[in-house]
Amino acid sequence: MTLRRTALSGSALLVMSLAVGGLAAAAPPPSSAGGSSAARLPLGPADLRESRVTSTLLPGVTLAKITRGQTGPGSTWTVEVAIPSSSPDPDAPATALSDKPGADAAAAKLAAAGLEARVEDVPTPRLADAGGGSLGWRVRLGSFGTKAEADALRTKVIAAGLSGSSIYTGWDGEPDDISGSTGPWQVQVLTIDPKRFRGSLDATYGLDLEARETTSTLATLTGATAAINAGFFVLDPKAGAPGDPAGVAVYDGRLVSEPTAGRPALVLGARGTSVERFRWHGEVRGLGRPLPLDGLNRVPGLIRNCGGTADDLPTAKPLHDVTCTDADELIAYDASYGVATPSGPGAEVIVDRRGIVTAIRPTTRGGGIPEGGRTVQATGQQVAGLLAAAKVGKHLQIKAALTDARGHDVRLDRRTTIVNGGPELVRDGRITGTAKADGMADNANFYYGWVHKRNPRTIAGVDAQGRTVLITADGRGVNSLGLGIGEAAAVAKSFGLREAINLDGGGSTTMVANGQVLNTPSDATGERPVGDALVITR
Repeated sequence: MTLRRTALSGSALLVMSLAVGGLAAAAPPPSSAGGSSAARLPLGPADLRESRVTSTLLPGVTLAKITRGQTGPGSTWTVEVAIPSSSPDPDAPATALSDKPGADAAAAKLAAAGLEARVEDVPTPRLADAGGGSLGWRVRLGSFGTKAEADALRTKVIAAGLSGSSIYTGWDGEPDDISGSTGPWQVQVLTIDPKRFRGSLDATYGLDLEARETTSTLATLTGATAAINAGFFVLDPKAGAPGDPAGVAVYDGRLVSEPTAGRPALVLGARGTSVERFRWHGEVRGLGRPLPLDGLNRVPGLIRNCGGTADDLPTAKPLHDVTCTDADELIAYDASYGVATPSGPGAEVIVDRRGIVTAIRPTTRGGGIPEGGRTVQATGQQVAGLLAAAKVGKHLQIKAALTDARGHDVRLDRRTTIVNGGPELVRDGRITGTAKADGMADNANFYYGWVHKRNPRTIAGVDAQGRTVLITADGRGVNSLGLGIGEAAAVAKSFGLREAINLDGGGSTTMVANGQVLNTPSDATGERPVGDALVITR
């Protein structure tokens, strides 16, 4: 395949990696031309020490490293109890949050075993359409300097008939005046000045969509000076093809994955960088009436992050980290998907580069994709319609287009790149955090772990000068607290971003420069293979 390259087209670029580590030696703050002269980071108490060190990577490319805060006495190890469900369903799982009676009952059970527990209310910051007030109640025990001590107490919790996890309180998402967190946080800012740098910013998925590569591998494949992980993708084979974008994806102006209905995405192109919301429409037109497409380049019946069509279950709305299903689908493929299309019952039509049907698989799916051609798969009740529309030797037209917030078709050209994300963090220079609209607020326990708590984050946006900004934040470690979604939005705003979006995070969060991984990915196995990456090339 041809790896993706799109011109910067007059936009400066900043790439930031937020990590957590020890304090660096103090250095003068970089100049405003470096793009990192933002206000002090809005993390922890206002009087935390913050230092900056700058260096030049290439003509027109500078790297600024910002270190803020240090480990303080307010962060300790504790045991967070999984509270049994009060649901009549015996298979209902235990959860970190409950109502007050449920939390009190779990604490009473521990007390009967001689274990003293704390029942804590969990206040959460207000976002644009979610949060504010109390998320629920949790149960915790102990306060220790080491994880080993918390693990020892956890064995006693298990012996008492409950379960739980050893948690570092520095990862809590409550306001700092409650949590007492003082960091540390380490921020790296890479600035590319278009007046001096003539390189490009683009996205690449590597060899094909249905495979995953690490961000450093994608950087190597493209010869990139720097790279950062990008959109959400399928990780579990039960949710689709691992590596497949879990939302909109456009590379070299080609729409290869449909949007998650109305969720935001990062757009790079000739007009600069922006954060936009998309929907789409697609159809197959052959003999008889046109047939509406359900998706592009994904396993039929599995819609990761939901947000598909009205007949999807359990919902057609975005629902993050959930796989919706639909037994009756029509999916189109091109060579970007992989060597072969997904196999299984149904039907498949093969179309050459001229749009002529060359073969029909009437009872089974799966096989090669012709060079320059496409295939269309049907499952369930869609099979009859596809077989009626297709005839060997006849034309079969496959159309797909993005639509914007006003319902107008979006014009894509060779320089257009779009990667999926969510929630939106900043709009018109104001903090938003659209967790509810983007499917992250339907379940209090998911919200607690994904939105409220500090996690590794990857952020992208654009400032008032048209400079593109990419951020990574390490987390899930004692020396790497991470960011809650509200904190991520505040950090983005502190760098003057007028638009910003949360990209894939957690173990995916990675930044690479000059062949080196600059942050500390949180997976125990090290750098995680991802679906795609943003790459900066000479």
